[in-house]
Amino acid sequence: MLAVILGAFASHSLKGKITPEQIETFQIGVRYQFYHTFALLVIGVLLYFRKTKLMVVSGWLFAAGIVCFSGSLYLLAVREWLNLPVSWLGPVTPIGGVLFIGGWVLFLTSTFQDNELYRHKDNN
Repeated sequence: MLAVILGAFASHSLKGKITPEQIETFQIGVRYQFYHTFALLVIGVLLYFRKTKLMVVSGWLFAAGIVCFSGSLYLLAVREWLNLPVSWLGPVTPIGGVLFIGGWVLFLTSTFQDNELYRHKDNN
């Protein structure tokens, strides 16, 4: 829902307020938020059937990646319009990208993880 709202906001409310390049930066944040929201939905469904520690951590990495990567792009895109002193945000974007990559690596690795260990811990 938030990605839809932010995408519509960028397309309709930000035109004329920020440059087309800044709108594109904002839309990249929306796009990656959408991709990883779908990944979180898939993880949520898979956790119902097969819960592993790595899959849980993967979901948290995706969520943190959305906040760091997409969130920093949103703020960087509108910083001049809102007069925000957020120059420190530049390094946050690649950190978010690394979190996304880590989430995908753990998600892939979780398919090979034995879920008996996790179930044993849940039953005690």
